[in-house]
Amino acid sequence: MQARSDAVLAPSTSLQSFRTSPSSISPPPQQPPPFYIGGVASCVATFVSHPFDLTKVRLQTIKKQMRSGSALSASAWWRTAAKHENMLRIMWTISQTEGLRSLYSGLSASLLRQGTYSTIRFGLYDKFKWLIAGDTKPTFGQLLFCSTAAGILGGAFGNPSDVVNVRMQNDGQLPPSQRRHYKNAIDGLIRICREEGPQVLLRGLGYSTTRAVVMTVSQMTSYDEFKDLFSDKLGYGNGLVTHFGASVSAALVATTMCSPLDVIKTRIMSAHNAESRRPISLIIHMATMEGIGSFFKGWLPAFIRLGPHTIVTFLVMEQLKDWHAQWALNKSQIIDTATT
Repeated sequence: MQARSDAVLAPSTSLQSFRTSPSSISPPPQQPPPFYIGGVASCVATFVSHPFDLTKVRLQTIKKQMRSGSALSASAWWRTAAKHENMLRIMWTISQTEGLRSLYSGLSASLLRQGTYSTIRFGLYDKFKWLIAGDTKPTFGQLLFCSTAAGILGGAFGNPSDVVNVRMQNDGQLPPSQRRHYKNAIDGLIRICREEGPQVLLRGLGYSTTRAVVMTVSQMTSYDEFKDLFSDKLGYGNGLVTHFGASVSAALVATTMCSPLDVIKTRIMSAHNAESRRPISLIIHMATMEGIGSFFKGWLPAFIRLGPHTIVTFLVMEQLKDWHAQWALNKSQIIDTATT
């Protein structure tokens, strides 16, 4: 099998590295990268993607509120934006009716979600790859297995923070009498347990876990495959162009595969007690009353959100891996020097 060259290392991002395959650090440490690297990179990316993520959630729930006749502030703006799926118009409406700070509503919940969900799925994905393939390059089948297992565990552990995240992002769109006004993610978790019961934090667990699996498989597996394509077959080497091109391609694949599950998950988690939350009934209702296109509601906003998030995540992650590899190499050299 082909020797693995990208498990820990990331290249220099200088212009000279755009088409060069040799890494600036050699040899690679014989261990997977630190478990936390993916979570840290995802948290950094959240500061870029959160306003788009919030807008995506709003867009997915506007249609339901318009049909039910719920009172929305600036309803003409909302209806026009929902009709044309105009993300910038929705962001403008949010900033005008709720203030600029509202574009970062639920940021603490998003960071908590990335700190659990993304840390686990990225960390386990790299760990599983290393356990299965060792120093060799994993096969496509092995990548699928690793990403599936990591997605299941990441989705399960990240579900409580995901419930709070969706609620906080959608709160400003609800009628005043239905708003929850969570102060932060921890306050949301405590109030949900106290007011509705801990079982509510498991709402949508099945679909949340399924989406996490689909997201992990489509995002991470496709990133590794596109990375090989840009690096080896297209001759760009293991550099910035490869990382950027692979992350954009992975975002396209992940957005298309996750859009239906994302719409269903958002509707289940944002539902109130009087509303039906049965997944099968919801799917049938959406297919018959709204059409197949409703499952891809907000695809463009989802890609606009997922694109920057994926790009920043993988670029930061590659840089963190590079720094860690350099630190490990320097530490090894110091130990070797001290023992000789």
